[in-house]
Amino acid sequence: TPQPSPLLADLTRETQELMAMPDMQLGHVEATFLRILLEMTGGKRVLEIGTFTGYTSLVLAQGLPEDGEVITCDIDAEATTLAQKYWAKSPHGHKIQLRLGPALDTISTLEGAIDFAFIDADKVGYIDYWEAVVPMVRPGGIIAVDNVLWQGRVLDPHSESDHAMVNFNKHVVQDKRVDPVLVAVR
Repeated sequence: TPQPSPLLADLTRETQELMAMPDMQLGHVEATFLRILLEMTGGKRVLEIGTFTGYTSLVLAQGLPEDGEVITCDIDAEATTLAQKYWAKSPHGHKIQLRLGPALDTISTLEGAIDFAFIDADKVGYIDYWEAVVPMVRPGGIIAVDNVLWQGRVLDPHSESDHAMVNFNKHVVQDKRVDPVLVAVR
């Protein structure tokens, strides 16, 4: 995988310096993989649940045509302020629309089909996000979900988030509306 652009490298550095939990930022390899999947769909409309500091939003925006859009949902004003700083520096930043507030509230206001969705937010909400997103994704679209192995904790769950990921994985496997595939990246 080619190295990240200087802008993405700066965003990573600043995220690590300023944020309490910088590991929440998606890695460059995974973000690049998501961008390639998006490009393969020929999609123009992306829904991202969980923005953090905007790295993934920016990489996905790079994979969109000029008239494409990333609608990204988050509740953290501090982290998304950093995201907006970097989007403003990018020629692709104008494609990104931040919706600050609960993702399910935002999703309920959206009209039209989504080509690509990415879920990477509070783990306890994953099933609710899934149920809201699946009907919105067009045939041939993709829903990518981060953390399904949850650093191995799905094998020996203890916390509420651990159990939520176990339940989410079971939910997706039983969902006849989709063809689930687990791909370990990173």
